[in-house]
Amino acid sequence: MAIKKVVLNFPPRLIQEPVTYHLVRDYNLQVNIMRALVRPREKGRMVLELTGAKTDLDRAFEYLDQVGVQVDALVQELRYNPESCVHCTACTAFCPTGALSVDPDTRKIVFDASQCILCESCIPACSYQAIECQF
Repeated sequence: MAIKKVVLNFPPRLIQEPVTYHLVRDYNLQVNIMRALVRPREKGRMVLELTGAKTDLDRAFEYLDQVGVQVDALVQELRYNPESCVHCTACTAFCPTGALSVDPDTRKIVFDASQCILCESCIPACSYQAIECQF
């Protein structure tokens, strides 16, 4: 199984099309929608984590290209700066996946980037600006 995190950019004409449905049904992919901004008559943007066989992913990317969806690799990342962090743990209450947690031995914040879904809920919780999003 391969995992790809991608950004899909939809032209306005495709907003009403069931693109993610086709990714699941026709290409056997697991689709995790990490973020989406889709409005009628405007461009749409979705951040997805796609999981499936490499051949299915390749076929799905061909389909997306054929219908006019621009696919970009996800270059967004959440950055945790431990030097700015006072380890108040406020951010952990807002993290839905446990990517930000408290080490029970040191009582300091631990960031596991592999668990982060880039929801950005932690950013406003951090008064010390120890967490930032690069997009």
